[in-house]
Amino acid sequence: KGDMIIDGGNSLFHDTRRRAAAATAAGFGYLGTGVSGGEEGALLGPSIMPGGTRESYARVEDMLTAIAAKVDGVPCCTYIGPDGAGHFVKMVHNGIEYADIQLIAETYDLLRNGLGLTADELAPVFRKWNEGRLQSYLIEITSYVLAKHDNGAGSLVDSIEDEAEQKGTGRWTSQNALELGVPLTGITEAVFARMVSSQKQQRIKASGILSGPVAGKASKDLVDDVEAALYASKIVAYAQGFEHLAAGSREFHWNLDLGALATIWRGGCIIRAKFLDRIKDAYAQSPDLDNLMLAPFFQEVLASAQPAWRRVVKVAVDQGIPIPAFASSLAYYDGYRRARGPASLIQGLRDYFGAHTYHRVDREGAYHTRWAQDGKEVRA
Repeated sequence: KGDMIIDGGNSLFHDTRRRAAAATAAGFGYLGTGVSGGEEGALLGPSIMPGGTRESYARVEDMLTAIAAKVDGVPCCTYIGPDGAGHFVKMVHNGIEYADIQLIAETYDLLRNGLGLTADELAPVFRKWNEGRLQSYLIEITSYVLAKHDNGAGSLVDSIEDEAEQKGTGRWTSQNALELGVPLTGITEAVFARMVSSQKQQRIKASGILSGPVAGKASKDLVDDVEAALYASKIVAYAQGFEHLAAGSREFHWNLDLGALATIWRGGCIIRAKFLDRIKDAYAQSPDLDNLMLAPFFQEVLASAQPAWRRVVKVAVDQGIPIPAFASSLAYYDGYRRARGPASLIQGLRDYFGAHTYHRVDREGAYHTRWAQDGKEVRA
């Protein structure tokens, strides 16, 4: 008794909650601790997300903050919350990472196959973007991967099989979002895109059977348009991810500090980016912000990006290039900004075939129409 257990793996947070309760009952301290940073993080300092009792965290706080990455002298480690909070946050972090990577892959696809740029030509594009608002670890290493040659036989990326593997944390994120009722469209499309990529033999067969559009190469302006669309879609991915974090906090009574999470993700972890400073500022100004897209800075960016964003989706459709993350991000944005959508018809249909009832806009209560009988509406 009295010993401390730190689980620093990618454990499912439900398991962590159960283990934490069992450890506490047995007299042990237990911290379910999310760790992000890969090989570089292990050497230079990761982002650390510890969850458990405050007393358990206090016992190892000095050790964890000492080994964590630092940004502006601030450790990328803070107490997250009780029981499974740390592993929940790491799970959502990984989900956002899936969306980030998928958006980058779609950007590569658009510029490679829509515009005809080679990997060698694309490497400096990503390098330049990394000097601006898209500055991030993933954009940086994309430039390195694209610039890498395969022993003088061309670009290495052209010799890598196009089947993306996954460890399961993205799938966990999507499954939990469904359970909590969070529209996590970008992250879920990223998970599905990896599944499609794994259907290699089916895709090879379909490529000789299914036809696509015939279109010429896109305009050189596509590079700038894609940069704007990538930034806008990234905002949506993080907006959905942070909405998921807030929903989990409410469901499990964790009282997560969303601004603090943006702070500890600024260094050490895979999704570290200049962009996270903007998220930290947004929650500092409005701790109860419903959605990141509603923060003044992000409102303005999304408004200015709209024309380019829509042009990119149109070019992809015309070219037959699949962009599930870009397209779903724009669809989510358009759905979220509408005061009234088509779900009224969905409710009408549900009431017709299943008598599920509906609510009216002009009076309180639930109603049902006796569609197949006398057609009269009755109060349910």
